[in-house]
Amino acid sequence: MAFVSQTPTILVFDSGLGGLTVFREIVKLRPGARYIYVADDAYFPYGQHTEDEIVARVVPLVGDLIAEHAPDLAVIACNTASTLVMTHLREVYTVPFVGTVPAIKPACASSKTKRVSVLGTKGTVKREYTKKLIADFAQGCDVTLVGAENLASLAEAALRGERVSDDAIAAEIAPCFLNGQNNDGARTDTVVLACTHYPLLIDQMLALAPWGVDWIDPAPAIARRVSDLLGSANGLGETLGARILFTSGQAPSPVLAKALMPFFGASLVS
Repeated sequence: MAFVSQTPTILVFDSGLGGLTVFREIVKLRPGARYIYVADDAYFPYGQHTEDEIVARVVPLVGDLIAEHAPDLAVIACNTASTLVMTHLREVYTVPFVGTVPAIKPACASSKTKRVSVLGTKGTVKREYTKKLIADFAQGCDVTLVGAENLASLAEAALRGERVSDDAIAAEIAPCFLNGQNNDGARTDTVVLACTHYPLLIDQMLALAPWGVDWIDPAPAIARRVSDLLGSANGLGETLGARILFTSGQAPSPVLAKALMPFFGASLVS
């Protein structure tokens, strides 16, 4: 489908700042769109809340954002939220939605050793939605679900300029790496990043991994989906202003504002 507007407005929503990894890829394809990035920091992390609480929070909140900003398209740049609320959102609102789900299908298709790990929040990895993706698309792979307790919070802390120890990150990713537990001795060669926060820590994770693996980040695929929905004539002009909003109402600290620049460049507006 294509929109009439030559300058579409895109709403990108996440529990915090992890969705910036998705936002960054969308902007590469559609620099001429208007962007509203919303971080629900007042409710972060979503893993501390029940499924019903997340649905009750996100569905009306997104509705308020749609009413205020009139986006042409909304991106739920959060695996935890997407696995819970997409059906509800599409039932209630007419705006097209693009969700974020674990990239299990491409990971299993590309794995050579057929040993894949899915690194996500505890909520994401326990969802029936995630288990169904494995059932449908494992393609003979041995898939290990790894629920990280603190990795999303560590990513937020790092982006805000706080020191995050290598030991803390190493402990979170260690269960992803399985070696020689198949009869053929195959070890993990692919890790799905099933939380948009995790690419914020990719440099440290690359350095701390016990051996090299393919880290599958779904952000480029999400961006392509957004671009396809917008149509070839939309959002391709000069870079426009982008806004970032925090549901807590707090303004970014000077350190965070500086950290945001690589994502927004000169387009960040107040």
